[in-house]
Amino acid sequence: MASTFHTYALNMAELNGLKKQEAALIAQKQELENDIARWDDKAYVTAQARDRLGFVFPGEQAIRVEHPEAVTGETTEDKKTTDESRKTVLPWYKEMAYSFKQADQSDEVKSRETSESTATGESDANGTSPESGGQQQASQDNNQQQSGDQQE
Repeated sequence: MASTFHTYALNMAELNGLKKQEAALIAQKQELENDIARWDDKAYVTAQARDRLGFVFPGEQAIRVEHPEAVTGETTEDKKTTDESRKTVLPWYKEMAYSFKQADQSDEVKSRETSESTATGESDANGTSPESGGQQQASQDNNQQQSGDQQE
């Protein structure tokens, strides 16, 4: 009898949790549908283009205030602390350039690790040890340094 009530209690708890999850998903769905409906309004699209992309109508001049506290006289200490806690979002093209740079650096790190492992006595991918290929390793290091100098 106790195991039956225990199973019943577990199932009720799971059911309540699923109902809460369903309610949250329904609310999220409604919010997303409202966001989609906003894009049908031309005024909203215009406002987004102005805010996000800096678009202006013909004949208008775009003005960007670098330090708004100079204009309003108010300091934005609260805004600075929240901005610092957020991740910096770069434009897509800068993000892509950053990713390429990181990928290139990771290749350099891998080649350094390979060089260090062969210098410590571990065999490399060709199965040669540093004793048999010491001169070969030195020439590879020279070639890498020369190619690095040429890239700079």
